[in-house]
Amino acid sequence: MAKNSYYSGPPSDHFDGTQFFNSRRTHPKGLLQLLKWQFATPSATWPKKFPSPHQDQPPARVERRGVRVSFIGHASYLVQGAGHAILIDPVYSKRASPVQFAGPKRVNAPGLPFEALPKIDTVIVTHNHYDHMDMPTLRKLAVRDRPRFITPLGNDTIFRAGLRGVGDIAVTAVDWHERIALSADVEIDTIPTQHWSARGFGDRMHALWASFVLKVDGRTIYAVGDSGFGNGDIFRSVRARHPSIDLALLPIGAYEPRWFMVDQHMNPDDAVQAFELCGARRAVGHHWGTFQLTNEPIEAPREALALALAKYAVAQDRFVAALPGLAIDV
Repeated sequence: MAKNSYYSGPPSDHFDGTQFFNSRRTHPKGLLQLLKWQFATPSATWPKKFPSPHQDQPPARVERRGVRVSFIGHASYLVQGAGHAILIDPVYSKRASPVQFAGPKRVNAPGLPFEALPKIDTVIVTHNHYDHMDMPTLRKLAVRDRPRFITPLGNDTIFRAGLRGVGDIAVTAVDWHERIALSADVEIDTIPTQHWSARGFGDRMHALWASFVLKVDGRTIYAVGDSGFGNGDIFRSVRARHPSIDLALLPIGAYEPRWFMVDQHMNPDDAVQAFELCGARRAVGHHWGTFQLTNEPIEAPREALALALAKYAVAQDRFVAALPGLAIDV
């Protein structure tokens, strides 16, 4: 059996000794299917610019006044509360790619400029795809703020290699169902999600992927970077583990063609079902309108979300399709 590139540990119910796997044993598509998608499936043309009407200016600190959530763009968020600042999947690069001269290009500016970020205490990265783990951004954060980095098993090896030379960094690797207390009022719980991982061609499923539940100053936020819907069990289980979710951050984009994406990315209909199953009071839809990763038109996720909310009789204001710069008080 081939050696894992990043992680060495005992087998578990989601690790076979070399590769991590989903509970439903879904796998990413192979090379022939990828070529079929890329060369035989028509794709919508996105505009070069899709600016947001919002631009956030967060406070330096949010103490005991509730929790503030700022949407930066794609799947990147700033969460502030209990005197703690947390970044989720921060991506400030112009492209979601291993190189900055090719690959999906950003069509809108971050809704919160890097220079406007408050001092960051903790950075959470859900998995190692380039639209979620942006090493240039992580390196800038490491140099500027020396935050604690939290990421699923195996990704810590990538962090240490990518941040070499910036001095001592605090990187914590977590497994599914592992909780970490960041302070008396801030806790993070690592939640299973249906996805996969890779940074290149030889490391598929060598690092774990996850979602996270953040408990901040008595509020509960369920943050999903990427996930397929599957049979809905992952969302039922998070409700059983966390029965009072105030806000869910759910992906609604990068879902076409469905035959290729169904096991790894939810569409808006899936996301509304996930919202109802997890029991959240409100939701924000992300993972759309910033990087063209798949075939659907740029506005399609927002339009399809409105239709899905009507289909399932969910009030439109309970689940909004976020644009960069949107700020929410939880």
